[in-house]
Amino acid sequence: MPDDESYQPLDLTAYRNTPAAALAQDEREVAVGLQLFHGLPFRIGEGDAAFVGLGETLSATRVSIPVSKSVYTVVFAHRLVGSRIFDGGPLGLPCAEYVFHLANGTQHSVVIRDRFEVADIASWGTKPFLAVPDEKDRLQPRWRGSWADAGVRQTESFEAHPRNYFLWRWRNPTPDVPLAHIELIPGEAKVLIAAITLGMVDEDPLTHSGVVPVRIELKSKELASRPLDVGPNDVQVEVDRGVAGYAYPLSTRSAEEFLADAFAGWGEAANTTSSPLYAEVAAVPSATLEIKTDLDTIDTINWSDVLNNTSVETERVSVAIVEEARNWVETIVVDDATGEPVPCRVHFRSVEGVPYQPHGHHAHVASNQDSWHRDVGGDLRLGQLTYAYIDGRCQGWLPRGDVIVDVARGFEYTPLRQRIRIEPGQRRLELRLRRWTNMNAEGWFSGDTHVHFLSTQGSLREAQAEDLNVVNLLQSQWGSLFTNTEDFIGEPVTSRDRRTVVWTNQENRQHLLGHMILLGLREPVYPWCSDGPSEAALGSTLDTTLAAWADACHAQEGTVILPHFPLPNGEPAALVATGRVDAVEMIIHAPFNHLEYYRYLNSGYRLPLVGGTDKMSSGVAVGQYRTYVHLAEGEEFTYANWCRNLRLGRTFLSGGPLLELSINGAQIGDTVRLPAGGGTVSVVATARSILPIHSLQVVQNGEIVAQTDDSAGTAELSIRAEVNVDRNSWLCARVGGPDYAPIAHFDTWSRGIFAHTSPIYVAVGDEWSMADPGGLEYLLTLVEGGLAYVRGLAPRRSADRVLHHHGEADHQAFLERPFLEAQAALQARLGGRR
Repeated sequence: MPDDESYQPLDLTAYRNTPAAALAQDEREVAVGLQLFHGLPFRIGEGDAAFVGLGETLSATRVSIPVSKSVYTVVFAHRLVGSRIFDGGPLGLPCAEYVFHLANGTQHSVVIRDRFEVADIASWGTKPFLAVPDEKDRLQPRWRGSWADAGVRQTESFEAHPRNYFLWRWRNPTPDVPLAHIELIPGEAKVLIAAITLGMVDEDPLTHSGVVPVRIELKSKELASRPLDVGPNDVQVEVDRGVAGYAYPLSTRSAEEFLADAFAGWGEAANTTSSPLYAEVAAVPSATLEIKTDLDTIDTINWSDVLNNTSVETERVSVAIVEEARNWVETIVVDDATGEPVPCRVHFRSVEGVPYQPHGHHAHVASNQDSWHRDVGGDLRLGQLTYAYIDGRCQGWLPRGDVIVDVARGFEYTPLRQRIRIEPGQRRLELRLRRWTNMNAEGWFSGDTHVHFLSTQGSLREAQAEDLNVVNLLQSQWGSLFTNTEDFIGEPVTSRDRRTVVWTNQENRQHLLGHMILLGLREPVYPWCSDGPSEAALGSTLDTTLAAWADACHAQEGTVILPHFPLPNGEPAALVATGRVDAVEMIIHAPFNHLEYYRYLNSGYRLPLVGGTDKMSSGVAVGQYRTYVHLAEGEEFTYANWCRNLRLGRTFLSGGPLLELSINGAQIGDTVRLPAGGGTVSVVATARSILPIHSLQVVQNGEIVAQTDDSAGTAELSIRAEVNVDRNSWLCARVGGPDYAPIAHFDTWSRGIFAHTSPIYVAVGDEWSMADPGGLEYLLTLVEGGLAYVRGLAPRRSADRVLHHHGEADHQAFLERPFLEAQAALQARLGGRR
């Protein structure tokens, strides 16, 4: 209980005339004695002397309660029993009259009306206009809760409803004149007064002036270094006479360091510790701010000290309000060349690091927790920063004074990270984005092969904001969860300007054999997943193969891609060996993924390379890994043409940098022909990037044959080299961090900033072919492993008790067929050596 004298309960013992039985049976278990409502002390009676009752047989007698004190406010905890509005009765019925007699003889009479100063607590939506529930609005549990509450948990807070009473306050117009007594006069309804408390300070105890961000720094290094997450060490901010939001870490870097960072537009490393942090607080001046964990109070601060001094220092904490005032501002982001609004994503923050996102968007997506399959669309979180996807216009609060903006639009616009100033009275802000290159004008069109959980319309909005031409939104199954089912319509959805296409397709998945993306589907390919979690349902059986899915897709003239190649690594070798794969997707900048891709190329398989995000949360930007596909001069951009050129290998994948590669003038996906014996080819490779790049390499048959570096990081690297080719070969260009080591994005998986082309093939003397025996043996072993699983461990239903989707009598033969086909093809290429 607060030990200050700012609010003092009146002793109503002598005036309580009504028992608790006046309440309905299910309402009689009420807290008694000294209680806190909104941080204010009230003394509640019990038993036969629980309430001061007025009207409708409770008491027809006036009650006079002496006070004899100078007060600013008088707060009543009262309620109506049995409102007539639910029976069609009048609104604003005079239920009682409270008369305040001052020492100078002045009287102030207030009619207590139904739905104004008092109300029945029985029904939602009928709160009084001038009174508040006895409970406060409050936060949802941050880290734990019932699965049934998972959806509503995203609201972060609960609206207050009355437990037993409403609080109404009378404000004394002449607080220097003592209040002599209060006269309570019965009216036309049954009113119960549980308690009366006197306000001795000049404030309105039941309302506030809106939240302000409060920066908190913990002085204890041990406390400050703890992670701010689930557990007893989670730092919380609570306020007795007001409300406070969740505490969120602030950036540990200064505004100048943030502005100078090379990752403009692409996030910032997250502060995972407990200091500094901020919380939004709204409170009356007499409130107490408590900074605590589940185990202990770190410190308490008088809110009035913070209000009067802006900041407070103690031995344990530093607390400061970090906003002087705010304006509602319309922001327009325009293309610098056209002057027209341009879709993009935006982040606003104060110089202290407090986010101010546009209205309708989140300052902290999913309360800074993982957002897999929830809160996925409309916002993006990259490390410390949250971005809002907008169509070029947005509105919302911005703090007056210096504000930092961070605006991005894909890889072909220069990100805008700068300090601006919001002046008093300012209501409009214009920002300008500059396109530094136009890949569409050069015939390159970008797409994301691998997106989950967004809606079709959300995919269009985010694709346009990321300057992305194609989004392949994928319906799929995740155990008992099916996603994007309603988005599948069997055809593309195209933006008005025809520059952005969204097609809802499928990712079909099996936990051991592999995953498969099916593009250009007119009809679904069933079943979507097979053989148990986390892909198919618990206890399900192996009902199909990836090969069957690929065949069904190709029958619709679709395109088959192996995502996050080569994993899961069960059936990919069989699919490639039998010609069922059109391209492979690399989304992780790791040696294993590269070596596996090169192994297939060295084994003689032409495999175009594509980029996709595997977006499943707001922690990954659409197109953060994307596929650039080159169309022939004069060829119209359509989804069909994009997929056709993808299959031809005219691609490079990018996690930021833009690549060019030519060999003797031939372009990516082409075949250069040399006479028998080979010769020297002229290789030209260029990388340009809005994010720093350090090493550009040319790779021939898996070996680096040319390289250029900039240890400090740069925006452009180029190579001109003469490379000897004495046998059939392939060459690619790739670019990344120092010596091609990864420098991580701030996405949820911290994947590397890199780009990699599909090969240019060099045929020496005859048609291009390669057949590395070691690689073919490796692939054959994988095929044999997949076949062993199908024959041994894969769960299957009894043949006499099932009719499968394929309609064949021998389901086992159906499952084994693609592996046997691949086995035969690989053995033939090995010359029968196995």
